[in-house]
Amino acid sequence: EILDAGVGEMLQPFDLDEFREWNRSKKSHKLQDKRMTEQEAVEAFVSEGGYLGTELYGTVRAPMSLTRELIRQRIGNLRVCGQGVLELDMLIAAGLVSAADVTYIGLEVYGVSAPLRRAVESGQMRTVEWSNAAITWRFKAAAMGVPFLPVRTMLGTDTLKYSAAKVTRDPFTGIQVALIPALILDVGLIHVHRADRYGNCQIEGITGFAVEMSRACKRLIISAEEIVDTDVIRCCAEHTCIPYYLVDAVVEAPFGSHPGEMAYLYGRDEPEIKAWVDASQTEEGTAAYLQEWVTDLPDHIAYLEKLGEDQMRNLRNLREVR
Repeated sequence: EILDAGVGEMLQPFDLDEFREWNRSKKSHKLQDKRMTEQEAVEAFVSEGGYLGTELYGTVRAPMSLTRELIRQRIGNLRVCGQGVLELDMLIAAGLVSAADVTYIGLEVYGVSAPLRRAVESGQMRTVEWSNAAITWRFKAAAMGVPFLPVRTMLGTDTLKYSAAKVTRDPFTGIQVALIPALILDVGLIHVHRADRYGNCQIEGITGFAVEMSRACKRLIISAEEIVDTDVIRCCAEHTCIPYYLVDAVVEAPFGSHPGEMAYLYGRDEPEIKAWVDASQTEEGTAAYLQEWVTDLPDHIAYLEKLGEDQMRNLRNLREVR
């Protein structure tokens, strides 16, 4: 018995048996070298009209080097989800997003994103709302191979009203529960502290929803601050939260989260984030910023050269202390 239902669209219909078959027949489980550049990984695994997920939230571990490459390659009509700030904001500003499962796309202390507002008000982008917990549990349901998880999040809120969740009665206790549908990504983008050439990944500090999302992807592109020898991974294997057989590409990207931060390595670049916020208030300013910091630069190496050693050194000095 369905007691209530959100009015939101199911942006990514799913077939759990098809996903299981995909992992069995199309996902390589070989221990093979998966190192690529951002350009190679995006060209190989991201397609026009695909459903894309990013991880983490705020400006923490944002997959920015991969995001900038997506913008360079102009892969559009994307459907997206994530708890994004910088990466999803820039994809929306570049006109590449047609629909989004929204948990949070804001600019924290700077308020609501201007590109998000323009995209929604103009009709460029459709949105469906979810809570932060709900989007993570949608990944978890896909990873578990079940069509939904019963939860109590969003009950009694307008977030549920504008989601695609349904409310039913728990047959064991009689209480109302929200049914959160599984979410299978065409491609996931995750930035980590270190990985080996095969895709074994480790994260320092908050792990966010990397574990859940990495297991809900058909294709997974990892960018890493450094690619290390497998023996380094094996020395503290208990920190390996994403194993190699989930990963399709590994990209070495020092300062790959910039202007976001990386726990224990570098702090967030507040002046550069403010520069993006100011520029993105208008379409003209947005276009000028993206041209200077993205499309006029051939790759992430050129981006780091433009950023400069002094700025990178200053950001390392802002890193969190263990």
